[in-house]
Amino acid sequence: MKKEDISATIDWLKNKKDFLQFDVRPIKGNFLPAIVKKAKDLPVKGGITIIQNFEPIPLYETMKNLGFTHCTEKIEEGLYHAHFYRKEIKEDDQQELPLKPIVMPRYADIDPDVAKLTVNFWDHIWNKENPAIKLEHKLLLSLANAVGAGRIKQATRELIKAYHLGVTTEEFDEIFALFVWNQGIGHFSSEIAASPLFKAYLLIKDLEKKNKSRSEISTTLTEKFSERNPETGFNS
Repeated sequence: MKKEDISATIDWLKNKKDFLQFDVRPIKGNFLPAIVKKAKDLPVKGGITIIQNFEPIPLYETMKNLGFTHCTEKIEEGLYHAHFYRKEIKEDDQQELPLKPIVMPRYADIDPDVAKLTVNFWDHIWNKENPAIKLEHKLLLSLANAVGAGRIKQATRELIKAYHLGVTTEEFDEIFALFVWNQGIGHFSSEIAASPLFKAYLLIKDLEKKNKSRSEISTTLTEKFSERNPETGFNS
């Protein structure tokens, strides 16, 4: 659809000039919490425009969970305006998957086309409609692959996401037993047992013994192993 035709077909876009504008291009760290904070403060029929140098596809589901619909315009090469309009206020936004990818803007620093390819590939893998493999199982597979490749930061983040989606500690017990089997006791003892991945796993077990809810544990994990943690985060 041509840019000039959009406002004619989507009624709420006629007021986009009044939307709060937030240019996230200069932000190198995790700008998602700032967007969510601004979005939550908006009333029904309020809007926010996110300015980015690639289409912010990972943001769509987050905003949908807060009651927003969206329409994105490509203003020019390497410049996108993603307009979000609040149709309703959703109080229960606890299903939002934690630790969304924050490295995408770095690809745009290399080449906007690389960023576009990357974000669309991410969307195809993780947001595919009617996938044959459930998301929590994909995360466990990704966790195991990351451990095998020595990418412990990624593995830790996948574990936290998988737990958020309902994977049990009993399932994690068997996953870690497989790491011992496949990689050997020596490797497990020296590399995995001292890693942030194992710390996150033990924290889950400890907090469950203290009768903490899954929601409380997920919040603690997200805070403790976010990008601010040098063991697991993306350093800008």
